[in-house]
Amino acid sequence: MEEILKLKELLLQGDIQGSLAIVNELEEMSRDDIISNIRSYAVILLLHLIKQQAENRTTRSWDVSIRNSILEIKAKNKRRKSGGVYLPPEDLLNTLAEAYPQAINKASLEVKEGYYESEELEQLVSQDEILNQAMQLILTEN
Repeated sequence: MEEILKLKELLLQGDIQGSLAIVNELEEMSRDDIISNIRSYAVILLLHLIKQQAENRTTRSWDVSIRNSILEIKAKNKRRKSGGVYLPPEDLLNTLAEAYPQAINKASLEVKEGYYESEELEQLVSQDEILNQAMQLILTEN
């Protein structure tokens, strides 16, 4: 809110450069918020993909959670007015990779009812396979 008031003040003073700097800052804050939201859904997506791979099974609940996470990631990533996306595939893959450690930690509490520590679980699953599977699902799933 502070930024909006400052922007108004700068506009009333005719300070276009100062106003543009505030607008750029607001855009960056908005983008960071969107990426954070995408990352949160990425953790959920990866969590269930990890559980599927570690337990070599799936449940209807996991499948629904995966689909819902994909839908949310796609919706949050889409630029509504200008078209395109906030995160192109390479940046999206990086975001998934950043979310992976948190997903492993959460999965360690759920796989085999919490039997594995996160380090042990990491040895049981393939991070590359899971990240590639997540990307493929996001890029192809409707």
